[in-house]
Amino acid sequence: MPEQTKAKPRRAASKTTKTTKAKSAGSARATTGAGRGKLVIVESPAKARTIGKYLGSGYTVRASMGHVRDLPKSTLGVDVDDNFNPTYLVPRDKSKIIKELKEYVLKAREVYLATDPDREGEAIAWHLIQATGAEAKPVHRVVFYEITPEAVADAMASPRGIDPDLVDAQQARRVLDRLVGYKVSPLLWKKVKRGLSAGRVQTAALRIIVEREREIDAFDPVEYWSIDAELAKQTGGEPLPKDIFKAGLQRVAGKKAQLDTEVQTNAVLAALDGAAYRVADVTRKEVQRRPSPPFITSTLQQEASRKIGLGVRRTMQLAQELYEGVDLGPQGTQGLITYMRTDSTNVAASAQFAARDEIARRYGPEYVPERPPVYTRKAKGAQEAHEAIRPTAPHRDPASVKPFLSSQQFRVYQLIWQRFIASQMRPAILDQTGVDIAAGKPEEIARPGEPPFLFRATGSVVKFPGFMAVYQAGRDEGDAADELEKGALPPLGTGEDLDLLQLISEQHFTQPPPRFTEASLVKALEEKGIGRPSTYAPTIATVLARGYAATEEKKLVPTELGLIVNDLLVEHFPRVFDVGFTSQMEEELDEIASGERSWVPTMHEFYGPFVETLARAEQTMERVRLKDEPAGEDCEKCGRPMVIKLGKFGKFMACSGFPECRNSRPLLTRVGVQCPTCHEGEVVERRSKKGRTFYGCERYPACDFVSWNKPVDRACASCGNSYLVETGRRGQDKCPVCGTVVERAADLARVG
Repeated sequence: MPEQTKAKPRRAASKTTKTTKAKSAGSARATTGAGRGKLVIVESPAKARTIGKYLGSGYTVRASMGHVRDLPKSTLGVDVDDNFNPTYLVPRDKSKIIKELKEYVLKAREVYLATDPDREGEAIAWHLIQATGAEAKPVHRVVFYEITPEAVADAMASPRGIDPDLVDAQQARRVLDRLVGYKVSPLLWKKVKRGLSAGRVQTAALRIIVEREREIDAFDPVEYWSIDAELAKQTGGEPLPKDIFKAGLQRVAGKKAQLDTEVQTNAVLAALDGAAYRVADVTRKEVQRRPSPPFITSTLQQEASRKIGLGVRRTMQLAQELYEGVDLGPQGTQGLITYMRTDSTNVAASAQFAARDEIARRYGPEYVPERPPVYTRKAKGAQEAHEAIRPTAPHRDPASVKPFLSSQQFRVYQLIWQRFIASQMRPAILDQTGVDIAAGKPEEIARPGEPPFLFRATGSVVKFPGFMAVYQAGRDEGDAADELEKGALPPLGTGEDLDLLQLISEQHFTQPPPRFTEASLVKALEEKGIGRPSTYAPTIATVLARGYAATEEKKLVPTELGLIVNDLLVEHFPRVFDVGFTSQMEEELDEIASGERSWVPTMHEFYGPFVETLARAEQTMERVRLKDEPAGEDCEKCGRPMVIKLGKFGKFMACSGFPECRNSRPLLTRVGVQCPTCHEGEVVERRSKKGRTFYGCERYPACDFVSWNKPVDRACASCGNSYLVETGRRGQDKCPVCGTVVERAADLARVG
């Protein structure tokens, strides 16, 4: 049977004793046996290998493989009548690991718990003490915000005890989520279907997705028109491209131009027929553009999505690998970035000075600001305890480590390095020009006062690139265009007459708010104070895994199931699944972590009203029957219509005659590309055992064609390969054979 214990973390303060400073990377490798010295326990084998190379032969470094104890899956595991005391057990798949760790603990003189530097890591360290019997030995807690020889040595020289407040905060989160999940989920099983789940944070995230979808559905587009004048300087001949620019109509007869219909627009165009155009005013100003702060968890996830096309979970996997250490050949194994779960933009002074030296060497002293910049956080619930995500060694540029990294590791490291270096540089200086252009009859634009028509043109040029020499932040759908995209205006002076090349009228419609991507949902969760850096990725993954939302063209779309579950939970648990209440609970968890609040009274405050709400919901919630979606084909066994159902592993096709006919098969999402290997089947979307999307032939296992990138039905113009694949960058496809990259919109190719 699994090991079970009831535990109260406040009673588990760890022992600390004086310890010697860890040896540097040049010392002997960590021992592989229990040895006669000090035992260091971390979470992952990769982290263990890296740290083991830094410590001397007196250290043994072992991995716990993540969590070692948890609440039982089959029961609530929380005694609500005994101050919410949890019952923890060692899962069967961890029993062997715990048995081995117990042997190492028994033989060690001292134990160092070096789990991740956050609440979850603190809780894992506390659980390790309980599960291995380490309380009988001197136990030290050490944290590595970066994994380098110097940082590891400093941390090992400055151990502390387990922080019971951090453990309480993590335990409170776990108990709170267990109470919500295990009390509400069975209600969904009875009223909707078995296998559904409710979660405190996941349901708040689902609610945001659903409410955005309903905003889109309810949106009523409004028509409007614009008029642009394509103008040129009068040069006495054919104008050169640099002398041509566009200006937009701003005012008509002294009022803001408002063109709601084609009739109004045509009337203005008719009035402009034969009009003269003259520069009425020119304004020039110098403006500064400041760099973005270094990455925190949420901004890294957003920018990796915009610039690399990575999902939130994959971004964090890659960042974890860079944090835990990469073998750099002659340089040995090095952690390349600081800890990647953080909401702080703070930067250590030593890192800032190292960055300033690198900037001066690489770009010149004029790119180094007078003082190191300081960034402050404005997001709800932000904490400033840790550092931002940055390279551990600013001099280690992406090119120098590229041979040792996978392509995705390299791109994530490059993103982090560029963002950090740029954040420590001078602002860019732009020259902005605004030109007002009067239009009308010559005598009308010659006299003082407001002209009949006023057009305006703006342009920007970079006077000093500053941080832009390294990096510019990406933009989300719906963000305003960058002024720099307009380019520079030709030199113009007040009173200068211009030539009209053409008038361009265009119909527009107001647009609904865009659907969320994973990255923009993370941004919304952060702004609303829902979840913390460690929860963004698993929250989104859970919403998708439960079938409550699906990804369409990288946008999150609620499914019928998601709409039903959301509406039921919001109607019957308006407080529990309210976005504001969820944010408030996060603040209370923060107060527990800081020692300002006790976790048990917090649970009582939540649980009393929750139980009352649950009882009402059990009486009033009506049963909802999910409608099966027609599959558009008949069962090949009995001839009845096939339908699309939602199962544990996603959607599948089944016969509508169930249970008389039990025919079923996977639901294949076709991408419109013939299999390039067998030329008989089509390429379909599939999922790996870890939930990662890939593409393969529908005839598998008869045909073994697979691709991690989505194939595109277009032949390569360079080598003749029958298909391209999406690169992950907006508007670009790539040949998997010769590497030619094609701009999807412009049909232009370059060899990558």
